[in-house]
Amino acid sequence: MKKSKNRWLIALSAVGIHISIGSVYAWSNFTNPLIEEFGWTASQVQMTFSIAILFLGLSAAFLGHFVEKHGPKKAGLLAAIFFGIGIAGSGIAVNIGSLTLLYLFYGVLGGIGLGVGYIAPVSTLIKWFPDRRGLATGLAIMGFGFAAAISSPIMDALIKSVGVANTFFILGIAYFAVMTLSSLYLEKPEEGWLPAGFKENVESGKVKIKKDLSQLTANEAVKTRRFYYLWIMLFINVTCGIAILSAAKPLAEESIGLTTAEAAALVGVLGLFNGFGRIGWASISDYIGRPNTYTTFFVLQIALFFMLPQTSSSILFQVMLAVIYTCYGGGFASIPAYIGDLFGTKQVGAIHGYILTAWAAAGLAGPLFAAWIKDTTGSYANSLTFFSGLFIIALIVSILVRFDMKKLAAKQEKSVA
Repeated sequence: MKKSKNRWLIALSAVGIHISIGSVYAWSNFTNPLIEEFGWTASQVQMTFSIAILFLGLSAAFLGHFVEKHGPKKAGLLAAIFFGIGIAGSGIAVNIGSLTLLYLFYGVLGGIGLGVGYIAPVSTLIKWFPDRRGLATGLAIMGFGFAAAISSPIMDALIKSVGVANTFFILGIAYFAVMTLSSLYLEKPEEGWLPAGFKENVESGKVKIKKDLSQLTANEAVKTRRFYYLWIMLFINVTCGIAILSAAKPLAEESIGLTTAEAAALVGVLGLFNGFGRIGWASISDYIGRPNTYTTFFVLQIALFFMLPQTSSSILFQVMLAVIYTCYGGGFASIPAYIGDLFGTKQVGAIHGYILTAWAAAGLAGPLFAAWIKDTTGSYANSLTFFSGLFIIALIVSILVRFDMKKLAAKQEKSVA
């Protein structure tokens, strides 16, 4: 029997991939330099990011089966090729001055690399950490959340010293190298593998492995109600969260009177809560269960989104925003483990890919709706009450999932008996 790989190094490899692709969240570093160099509008430049997020969702959905069929190593290498070419190719687009090529390289090719790179290590980690699914997926997806904080100062320094095009060339090569090295270590564990210590405890009866409620393929999963329950919950959590992310700076200025500099600093600090929320909530979900974690997200945010417009206290406003940011990040990090609980690990990567179409849809819906409310009412605060109502729907859905889970558990016990 060949020696099993170190699962913590597998987790580190997953973080390497996610820190690379998560740099997409630092796209705003390129906005002003591109506007100044070519005279493009803010909307034209921002469209690059929107296309990348759209193709993230689409490629995660369509290439999830590739991840399951060919394994995490090949999937990770495919992501490295697409993302590396996408970023480096953006340098060619800038040298030529072509907005269309920028959309193609960064948006389409980079977006495909994003989608495959996002799901490949996550589905593998679920299998390496049967004892701590939430912690494992939280670690990788935390890397995605923190990536902007790491990438932003590097991008800013490079743009100032070598220019926009050369920055894309350097980053493309660097991300390709990190993602390739990380992918080469990725591998699924052998069938029936359990971590040392945990295995002995299971065999002695000290620890019971909680069985997944089913073992479904991706095509079987999409025919169930619980798949659409998860999709709706993620869509609402991301729609409301991403709307806050896109409008946090002007919202803080108009609601509690922060200066532009203070609001910008607040946004930077809140980004850390997005990252910490991913590892924190995902780890908590291992102890209180995924259904309780999601219900907690929605109960908290119903209250917070309703209270935010009524709050005049600067400290309270910032604390509430910080909690919202943790729930936003935590929703991403807890969903892969939730998928494993409900559908098993047979094709968890492909199912995760299908679920992530909710992210692509929310990435378009959330910011557009918040901007529309601002344009029609003159204030971002008016959209928050509407989002509070959306969370009531999400709360109801999170309760409906429990009924499905109870039925499945009863059926499972009956078949064992």
